[in-house]
Amino acid sequence: MIVRSDCRGVPVTCADQALVDTLDALIEDSLAFRGDPVAGADQLLRDHPDFIMAHCFKAGLLTQSMEVRIYREMVASVEAAERLVSGANDRERGHIAAIRAWVDGDFSGAVAQWEEVVINHPHDILALQFAHLTYVLLGDTVGQRDTIARVFPLWDESMPGYEFVLGFYSFGLEENRDFSHAEELGRRVVAMRPAHPYAIHAVAHVLEMNGRQGGGIWWMRSRADDWTSSNFDNHLWWHLALFHLDLNQIDTVLEIYDNSLRGPGRVSEKYSELDSAALLWRLNLLGIDVAGRWSELADKWEPTAADTLYAFNDVHAMMTFVSDHRDEAAQRLLSANERYANHASDANAAMSRIVGLPFCRALQAFAAGDYDACVNQLLPIRYSTHRLGGSAAQRDIIGWTLLEAALRARRFPLALALAHERCGTRPTSPQNWNFAARAHKGLGNDALAGRAEARAGALVAA
Repeated sequence: MIVRSDCRGVPVTCADQALVDTLDALIEDSLAFRGDPVAGADQLLRDHPDFIMAHCFKAGLLTQSMEVRIYREMVASVEAAERLVSGANDRERGHIAAIRAWVDGDFSGAVAQWEEVVINHPHDILALQFAHLTYVLLGDTVGQRDTIARVFPLWDESMPGYEFVLGFYSFGLEENRDFSHAEELGRRVVAMRPAHPYAIHAVAHVLEMNGRQGGGIWWMRSRADDWTSSNFDNHLWWHLALFHLDLNQIDTVLEIYDNSLRGPGRVSEKYSELDSAALLWRLNLLGIDVAGRWSELADKWEPTAADTLYAFNDVHAMMTFVSDHRDEAAQRLLSANERYANHASDANAAMSRIVGLPFCRALQAFAAGDYDACVNQLLPIRYSTHRLGGSAAQRDIIGWTLLEAALRARRFPLALALAHERCGTRPTSPQNWNFAARAHKGLGNDALAGRAEARAGALVAA
């Protein structure tokens, strides 16, 4: 067994240093959201099928796609690594164990294995990446931050990839509402490496959560050359659209949807379809007619209606089905998830039971005009929504839906309380003050409604 070292001094079982260097380049591509690292790994493995860490790299990347269509490929990749495990070092065995846990549905076990790799090999940027991103998928905000914090003092500017570790840390800090520190690190990263989509994304989250719409629009548009050609661009277009949406700039939001999220030549993949559904549903909550856009999107989701792979996917699929009146697809999704949640014991089954299924039922009720039922589904889970996974900005759609349903159900005291919560955390959001104004009107408080409307108008004007 010949052991080389990667560019950060982490051991790699491989006889040829040139192959290790090639894998390093592919890892950097994955961190920078550029190129096609999976295809690069395939090419490497065609010529060198005994390269253990290349199998780990490919399988680890595939865990993050959360799509059934790649499941067999992921299983084949980890099985190829397992056949080579007798010649693997401890780091590689940790990666293999993590991916095996993932394949078996034990997402928490997978991240625990990657954490152990990081503790023993603090410069293993691949294990850091997979642990951090898995915590994002699980909605574990503390894990997103602390998996980086545990080893961060052992990194510095002299270490290749330091800027990517900073980017992970920035996002973890943001999700734990340490906004000033997160923004400081995120902007520092972008100064070091302007074409760093994940760090641009972390700062965008800070600006979104702080209600700094004008700054967010400037940040995203001024850096457009750095992110629009990346593999993360669809999600960053979504962030830009959110800033415009809060300012009620609906024409701009629809232009982004039509030409950037769903435009000609766009690659169809779940992350793009998640963001597209989330944006259309927000428009729906504001009473905006999106014409036939739901139909094209529901066509993309319907073949995977019964997948039950990831609850976060399922709720976005349900948005498209109920909005396009695809009752059969919606019922198929619900039935599959009910059977799955009642019999499975993996991490996603718990996510489905606790948040996924109640939110899906709430979406169905909302679309049917049964707003009371929607409120009754969402109110008990509102403090458990992190269990759905994703970011705070993404999960905010649950709060939007609950508040709009409360308004439409004429439960105005509840709606006002919910609106006040939103105004308290983001007082510079015009939409939040519009919600408050509608609740005040429902309660007959015209003077307070007028003040809230004036506040929203002044924020838009500013």
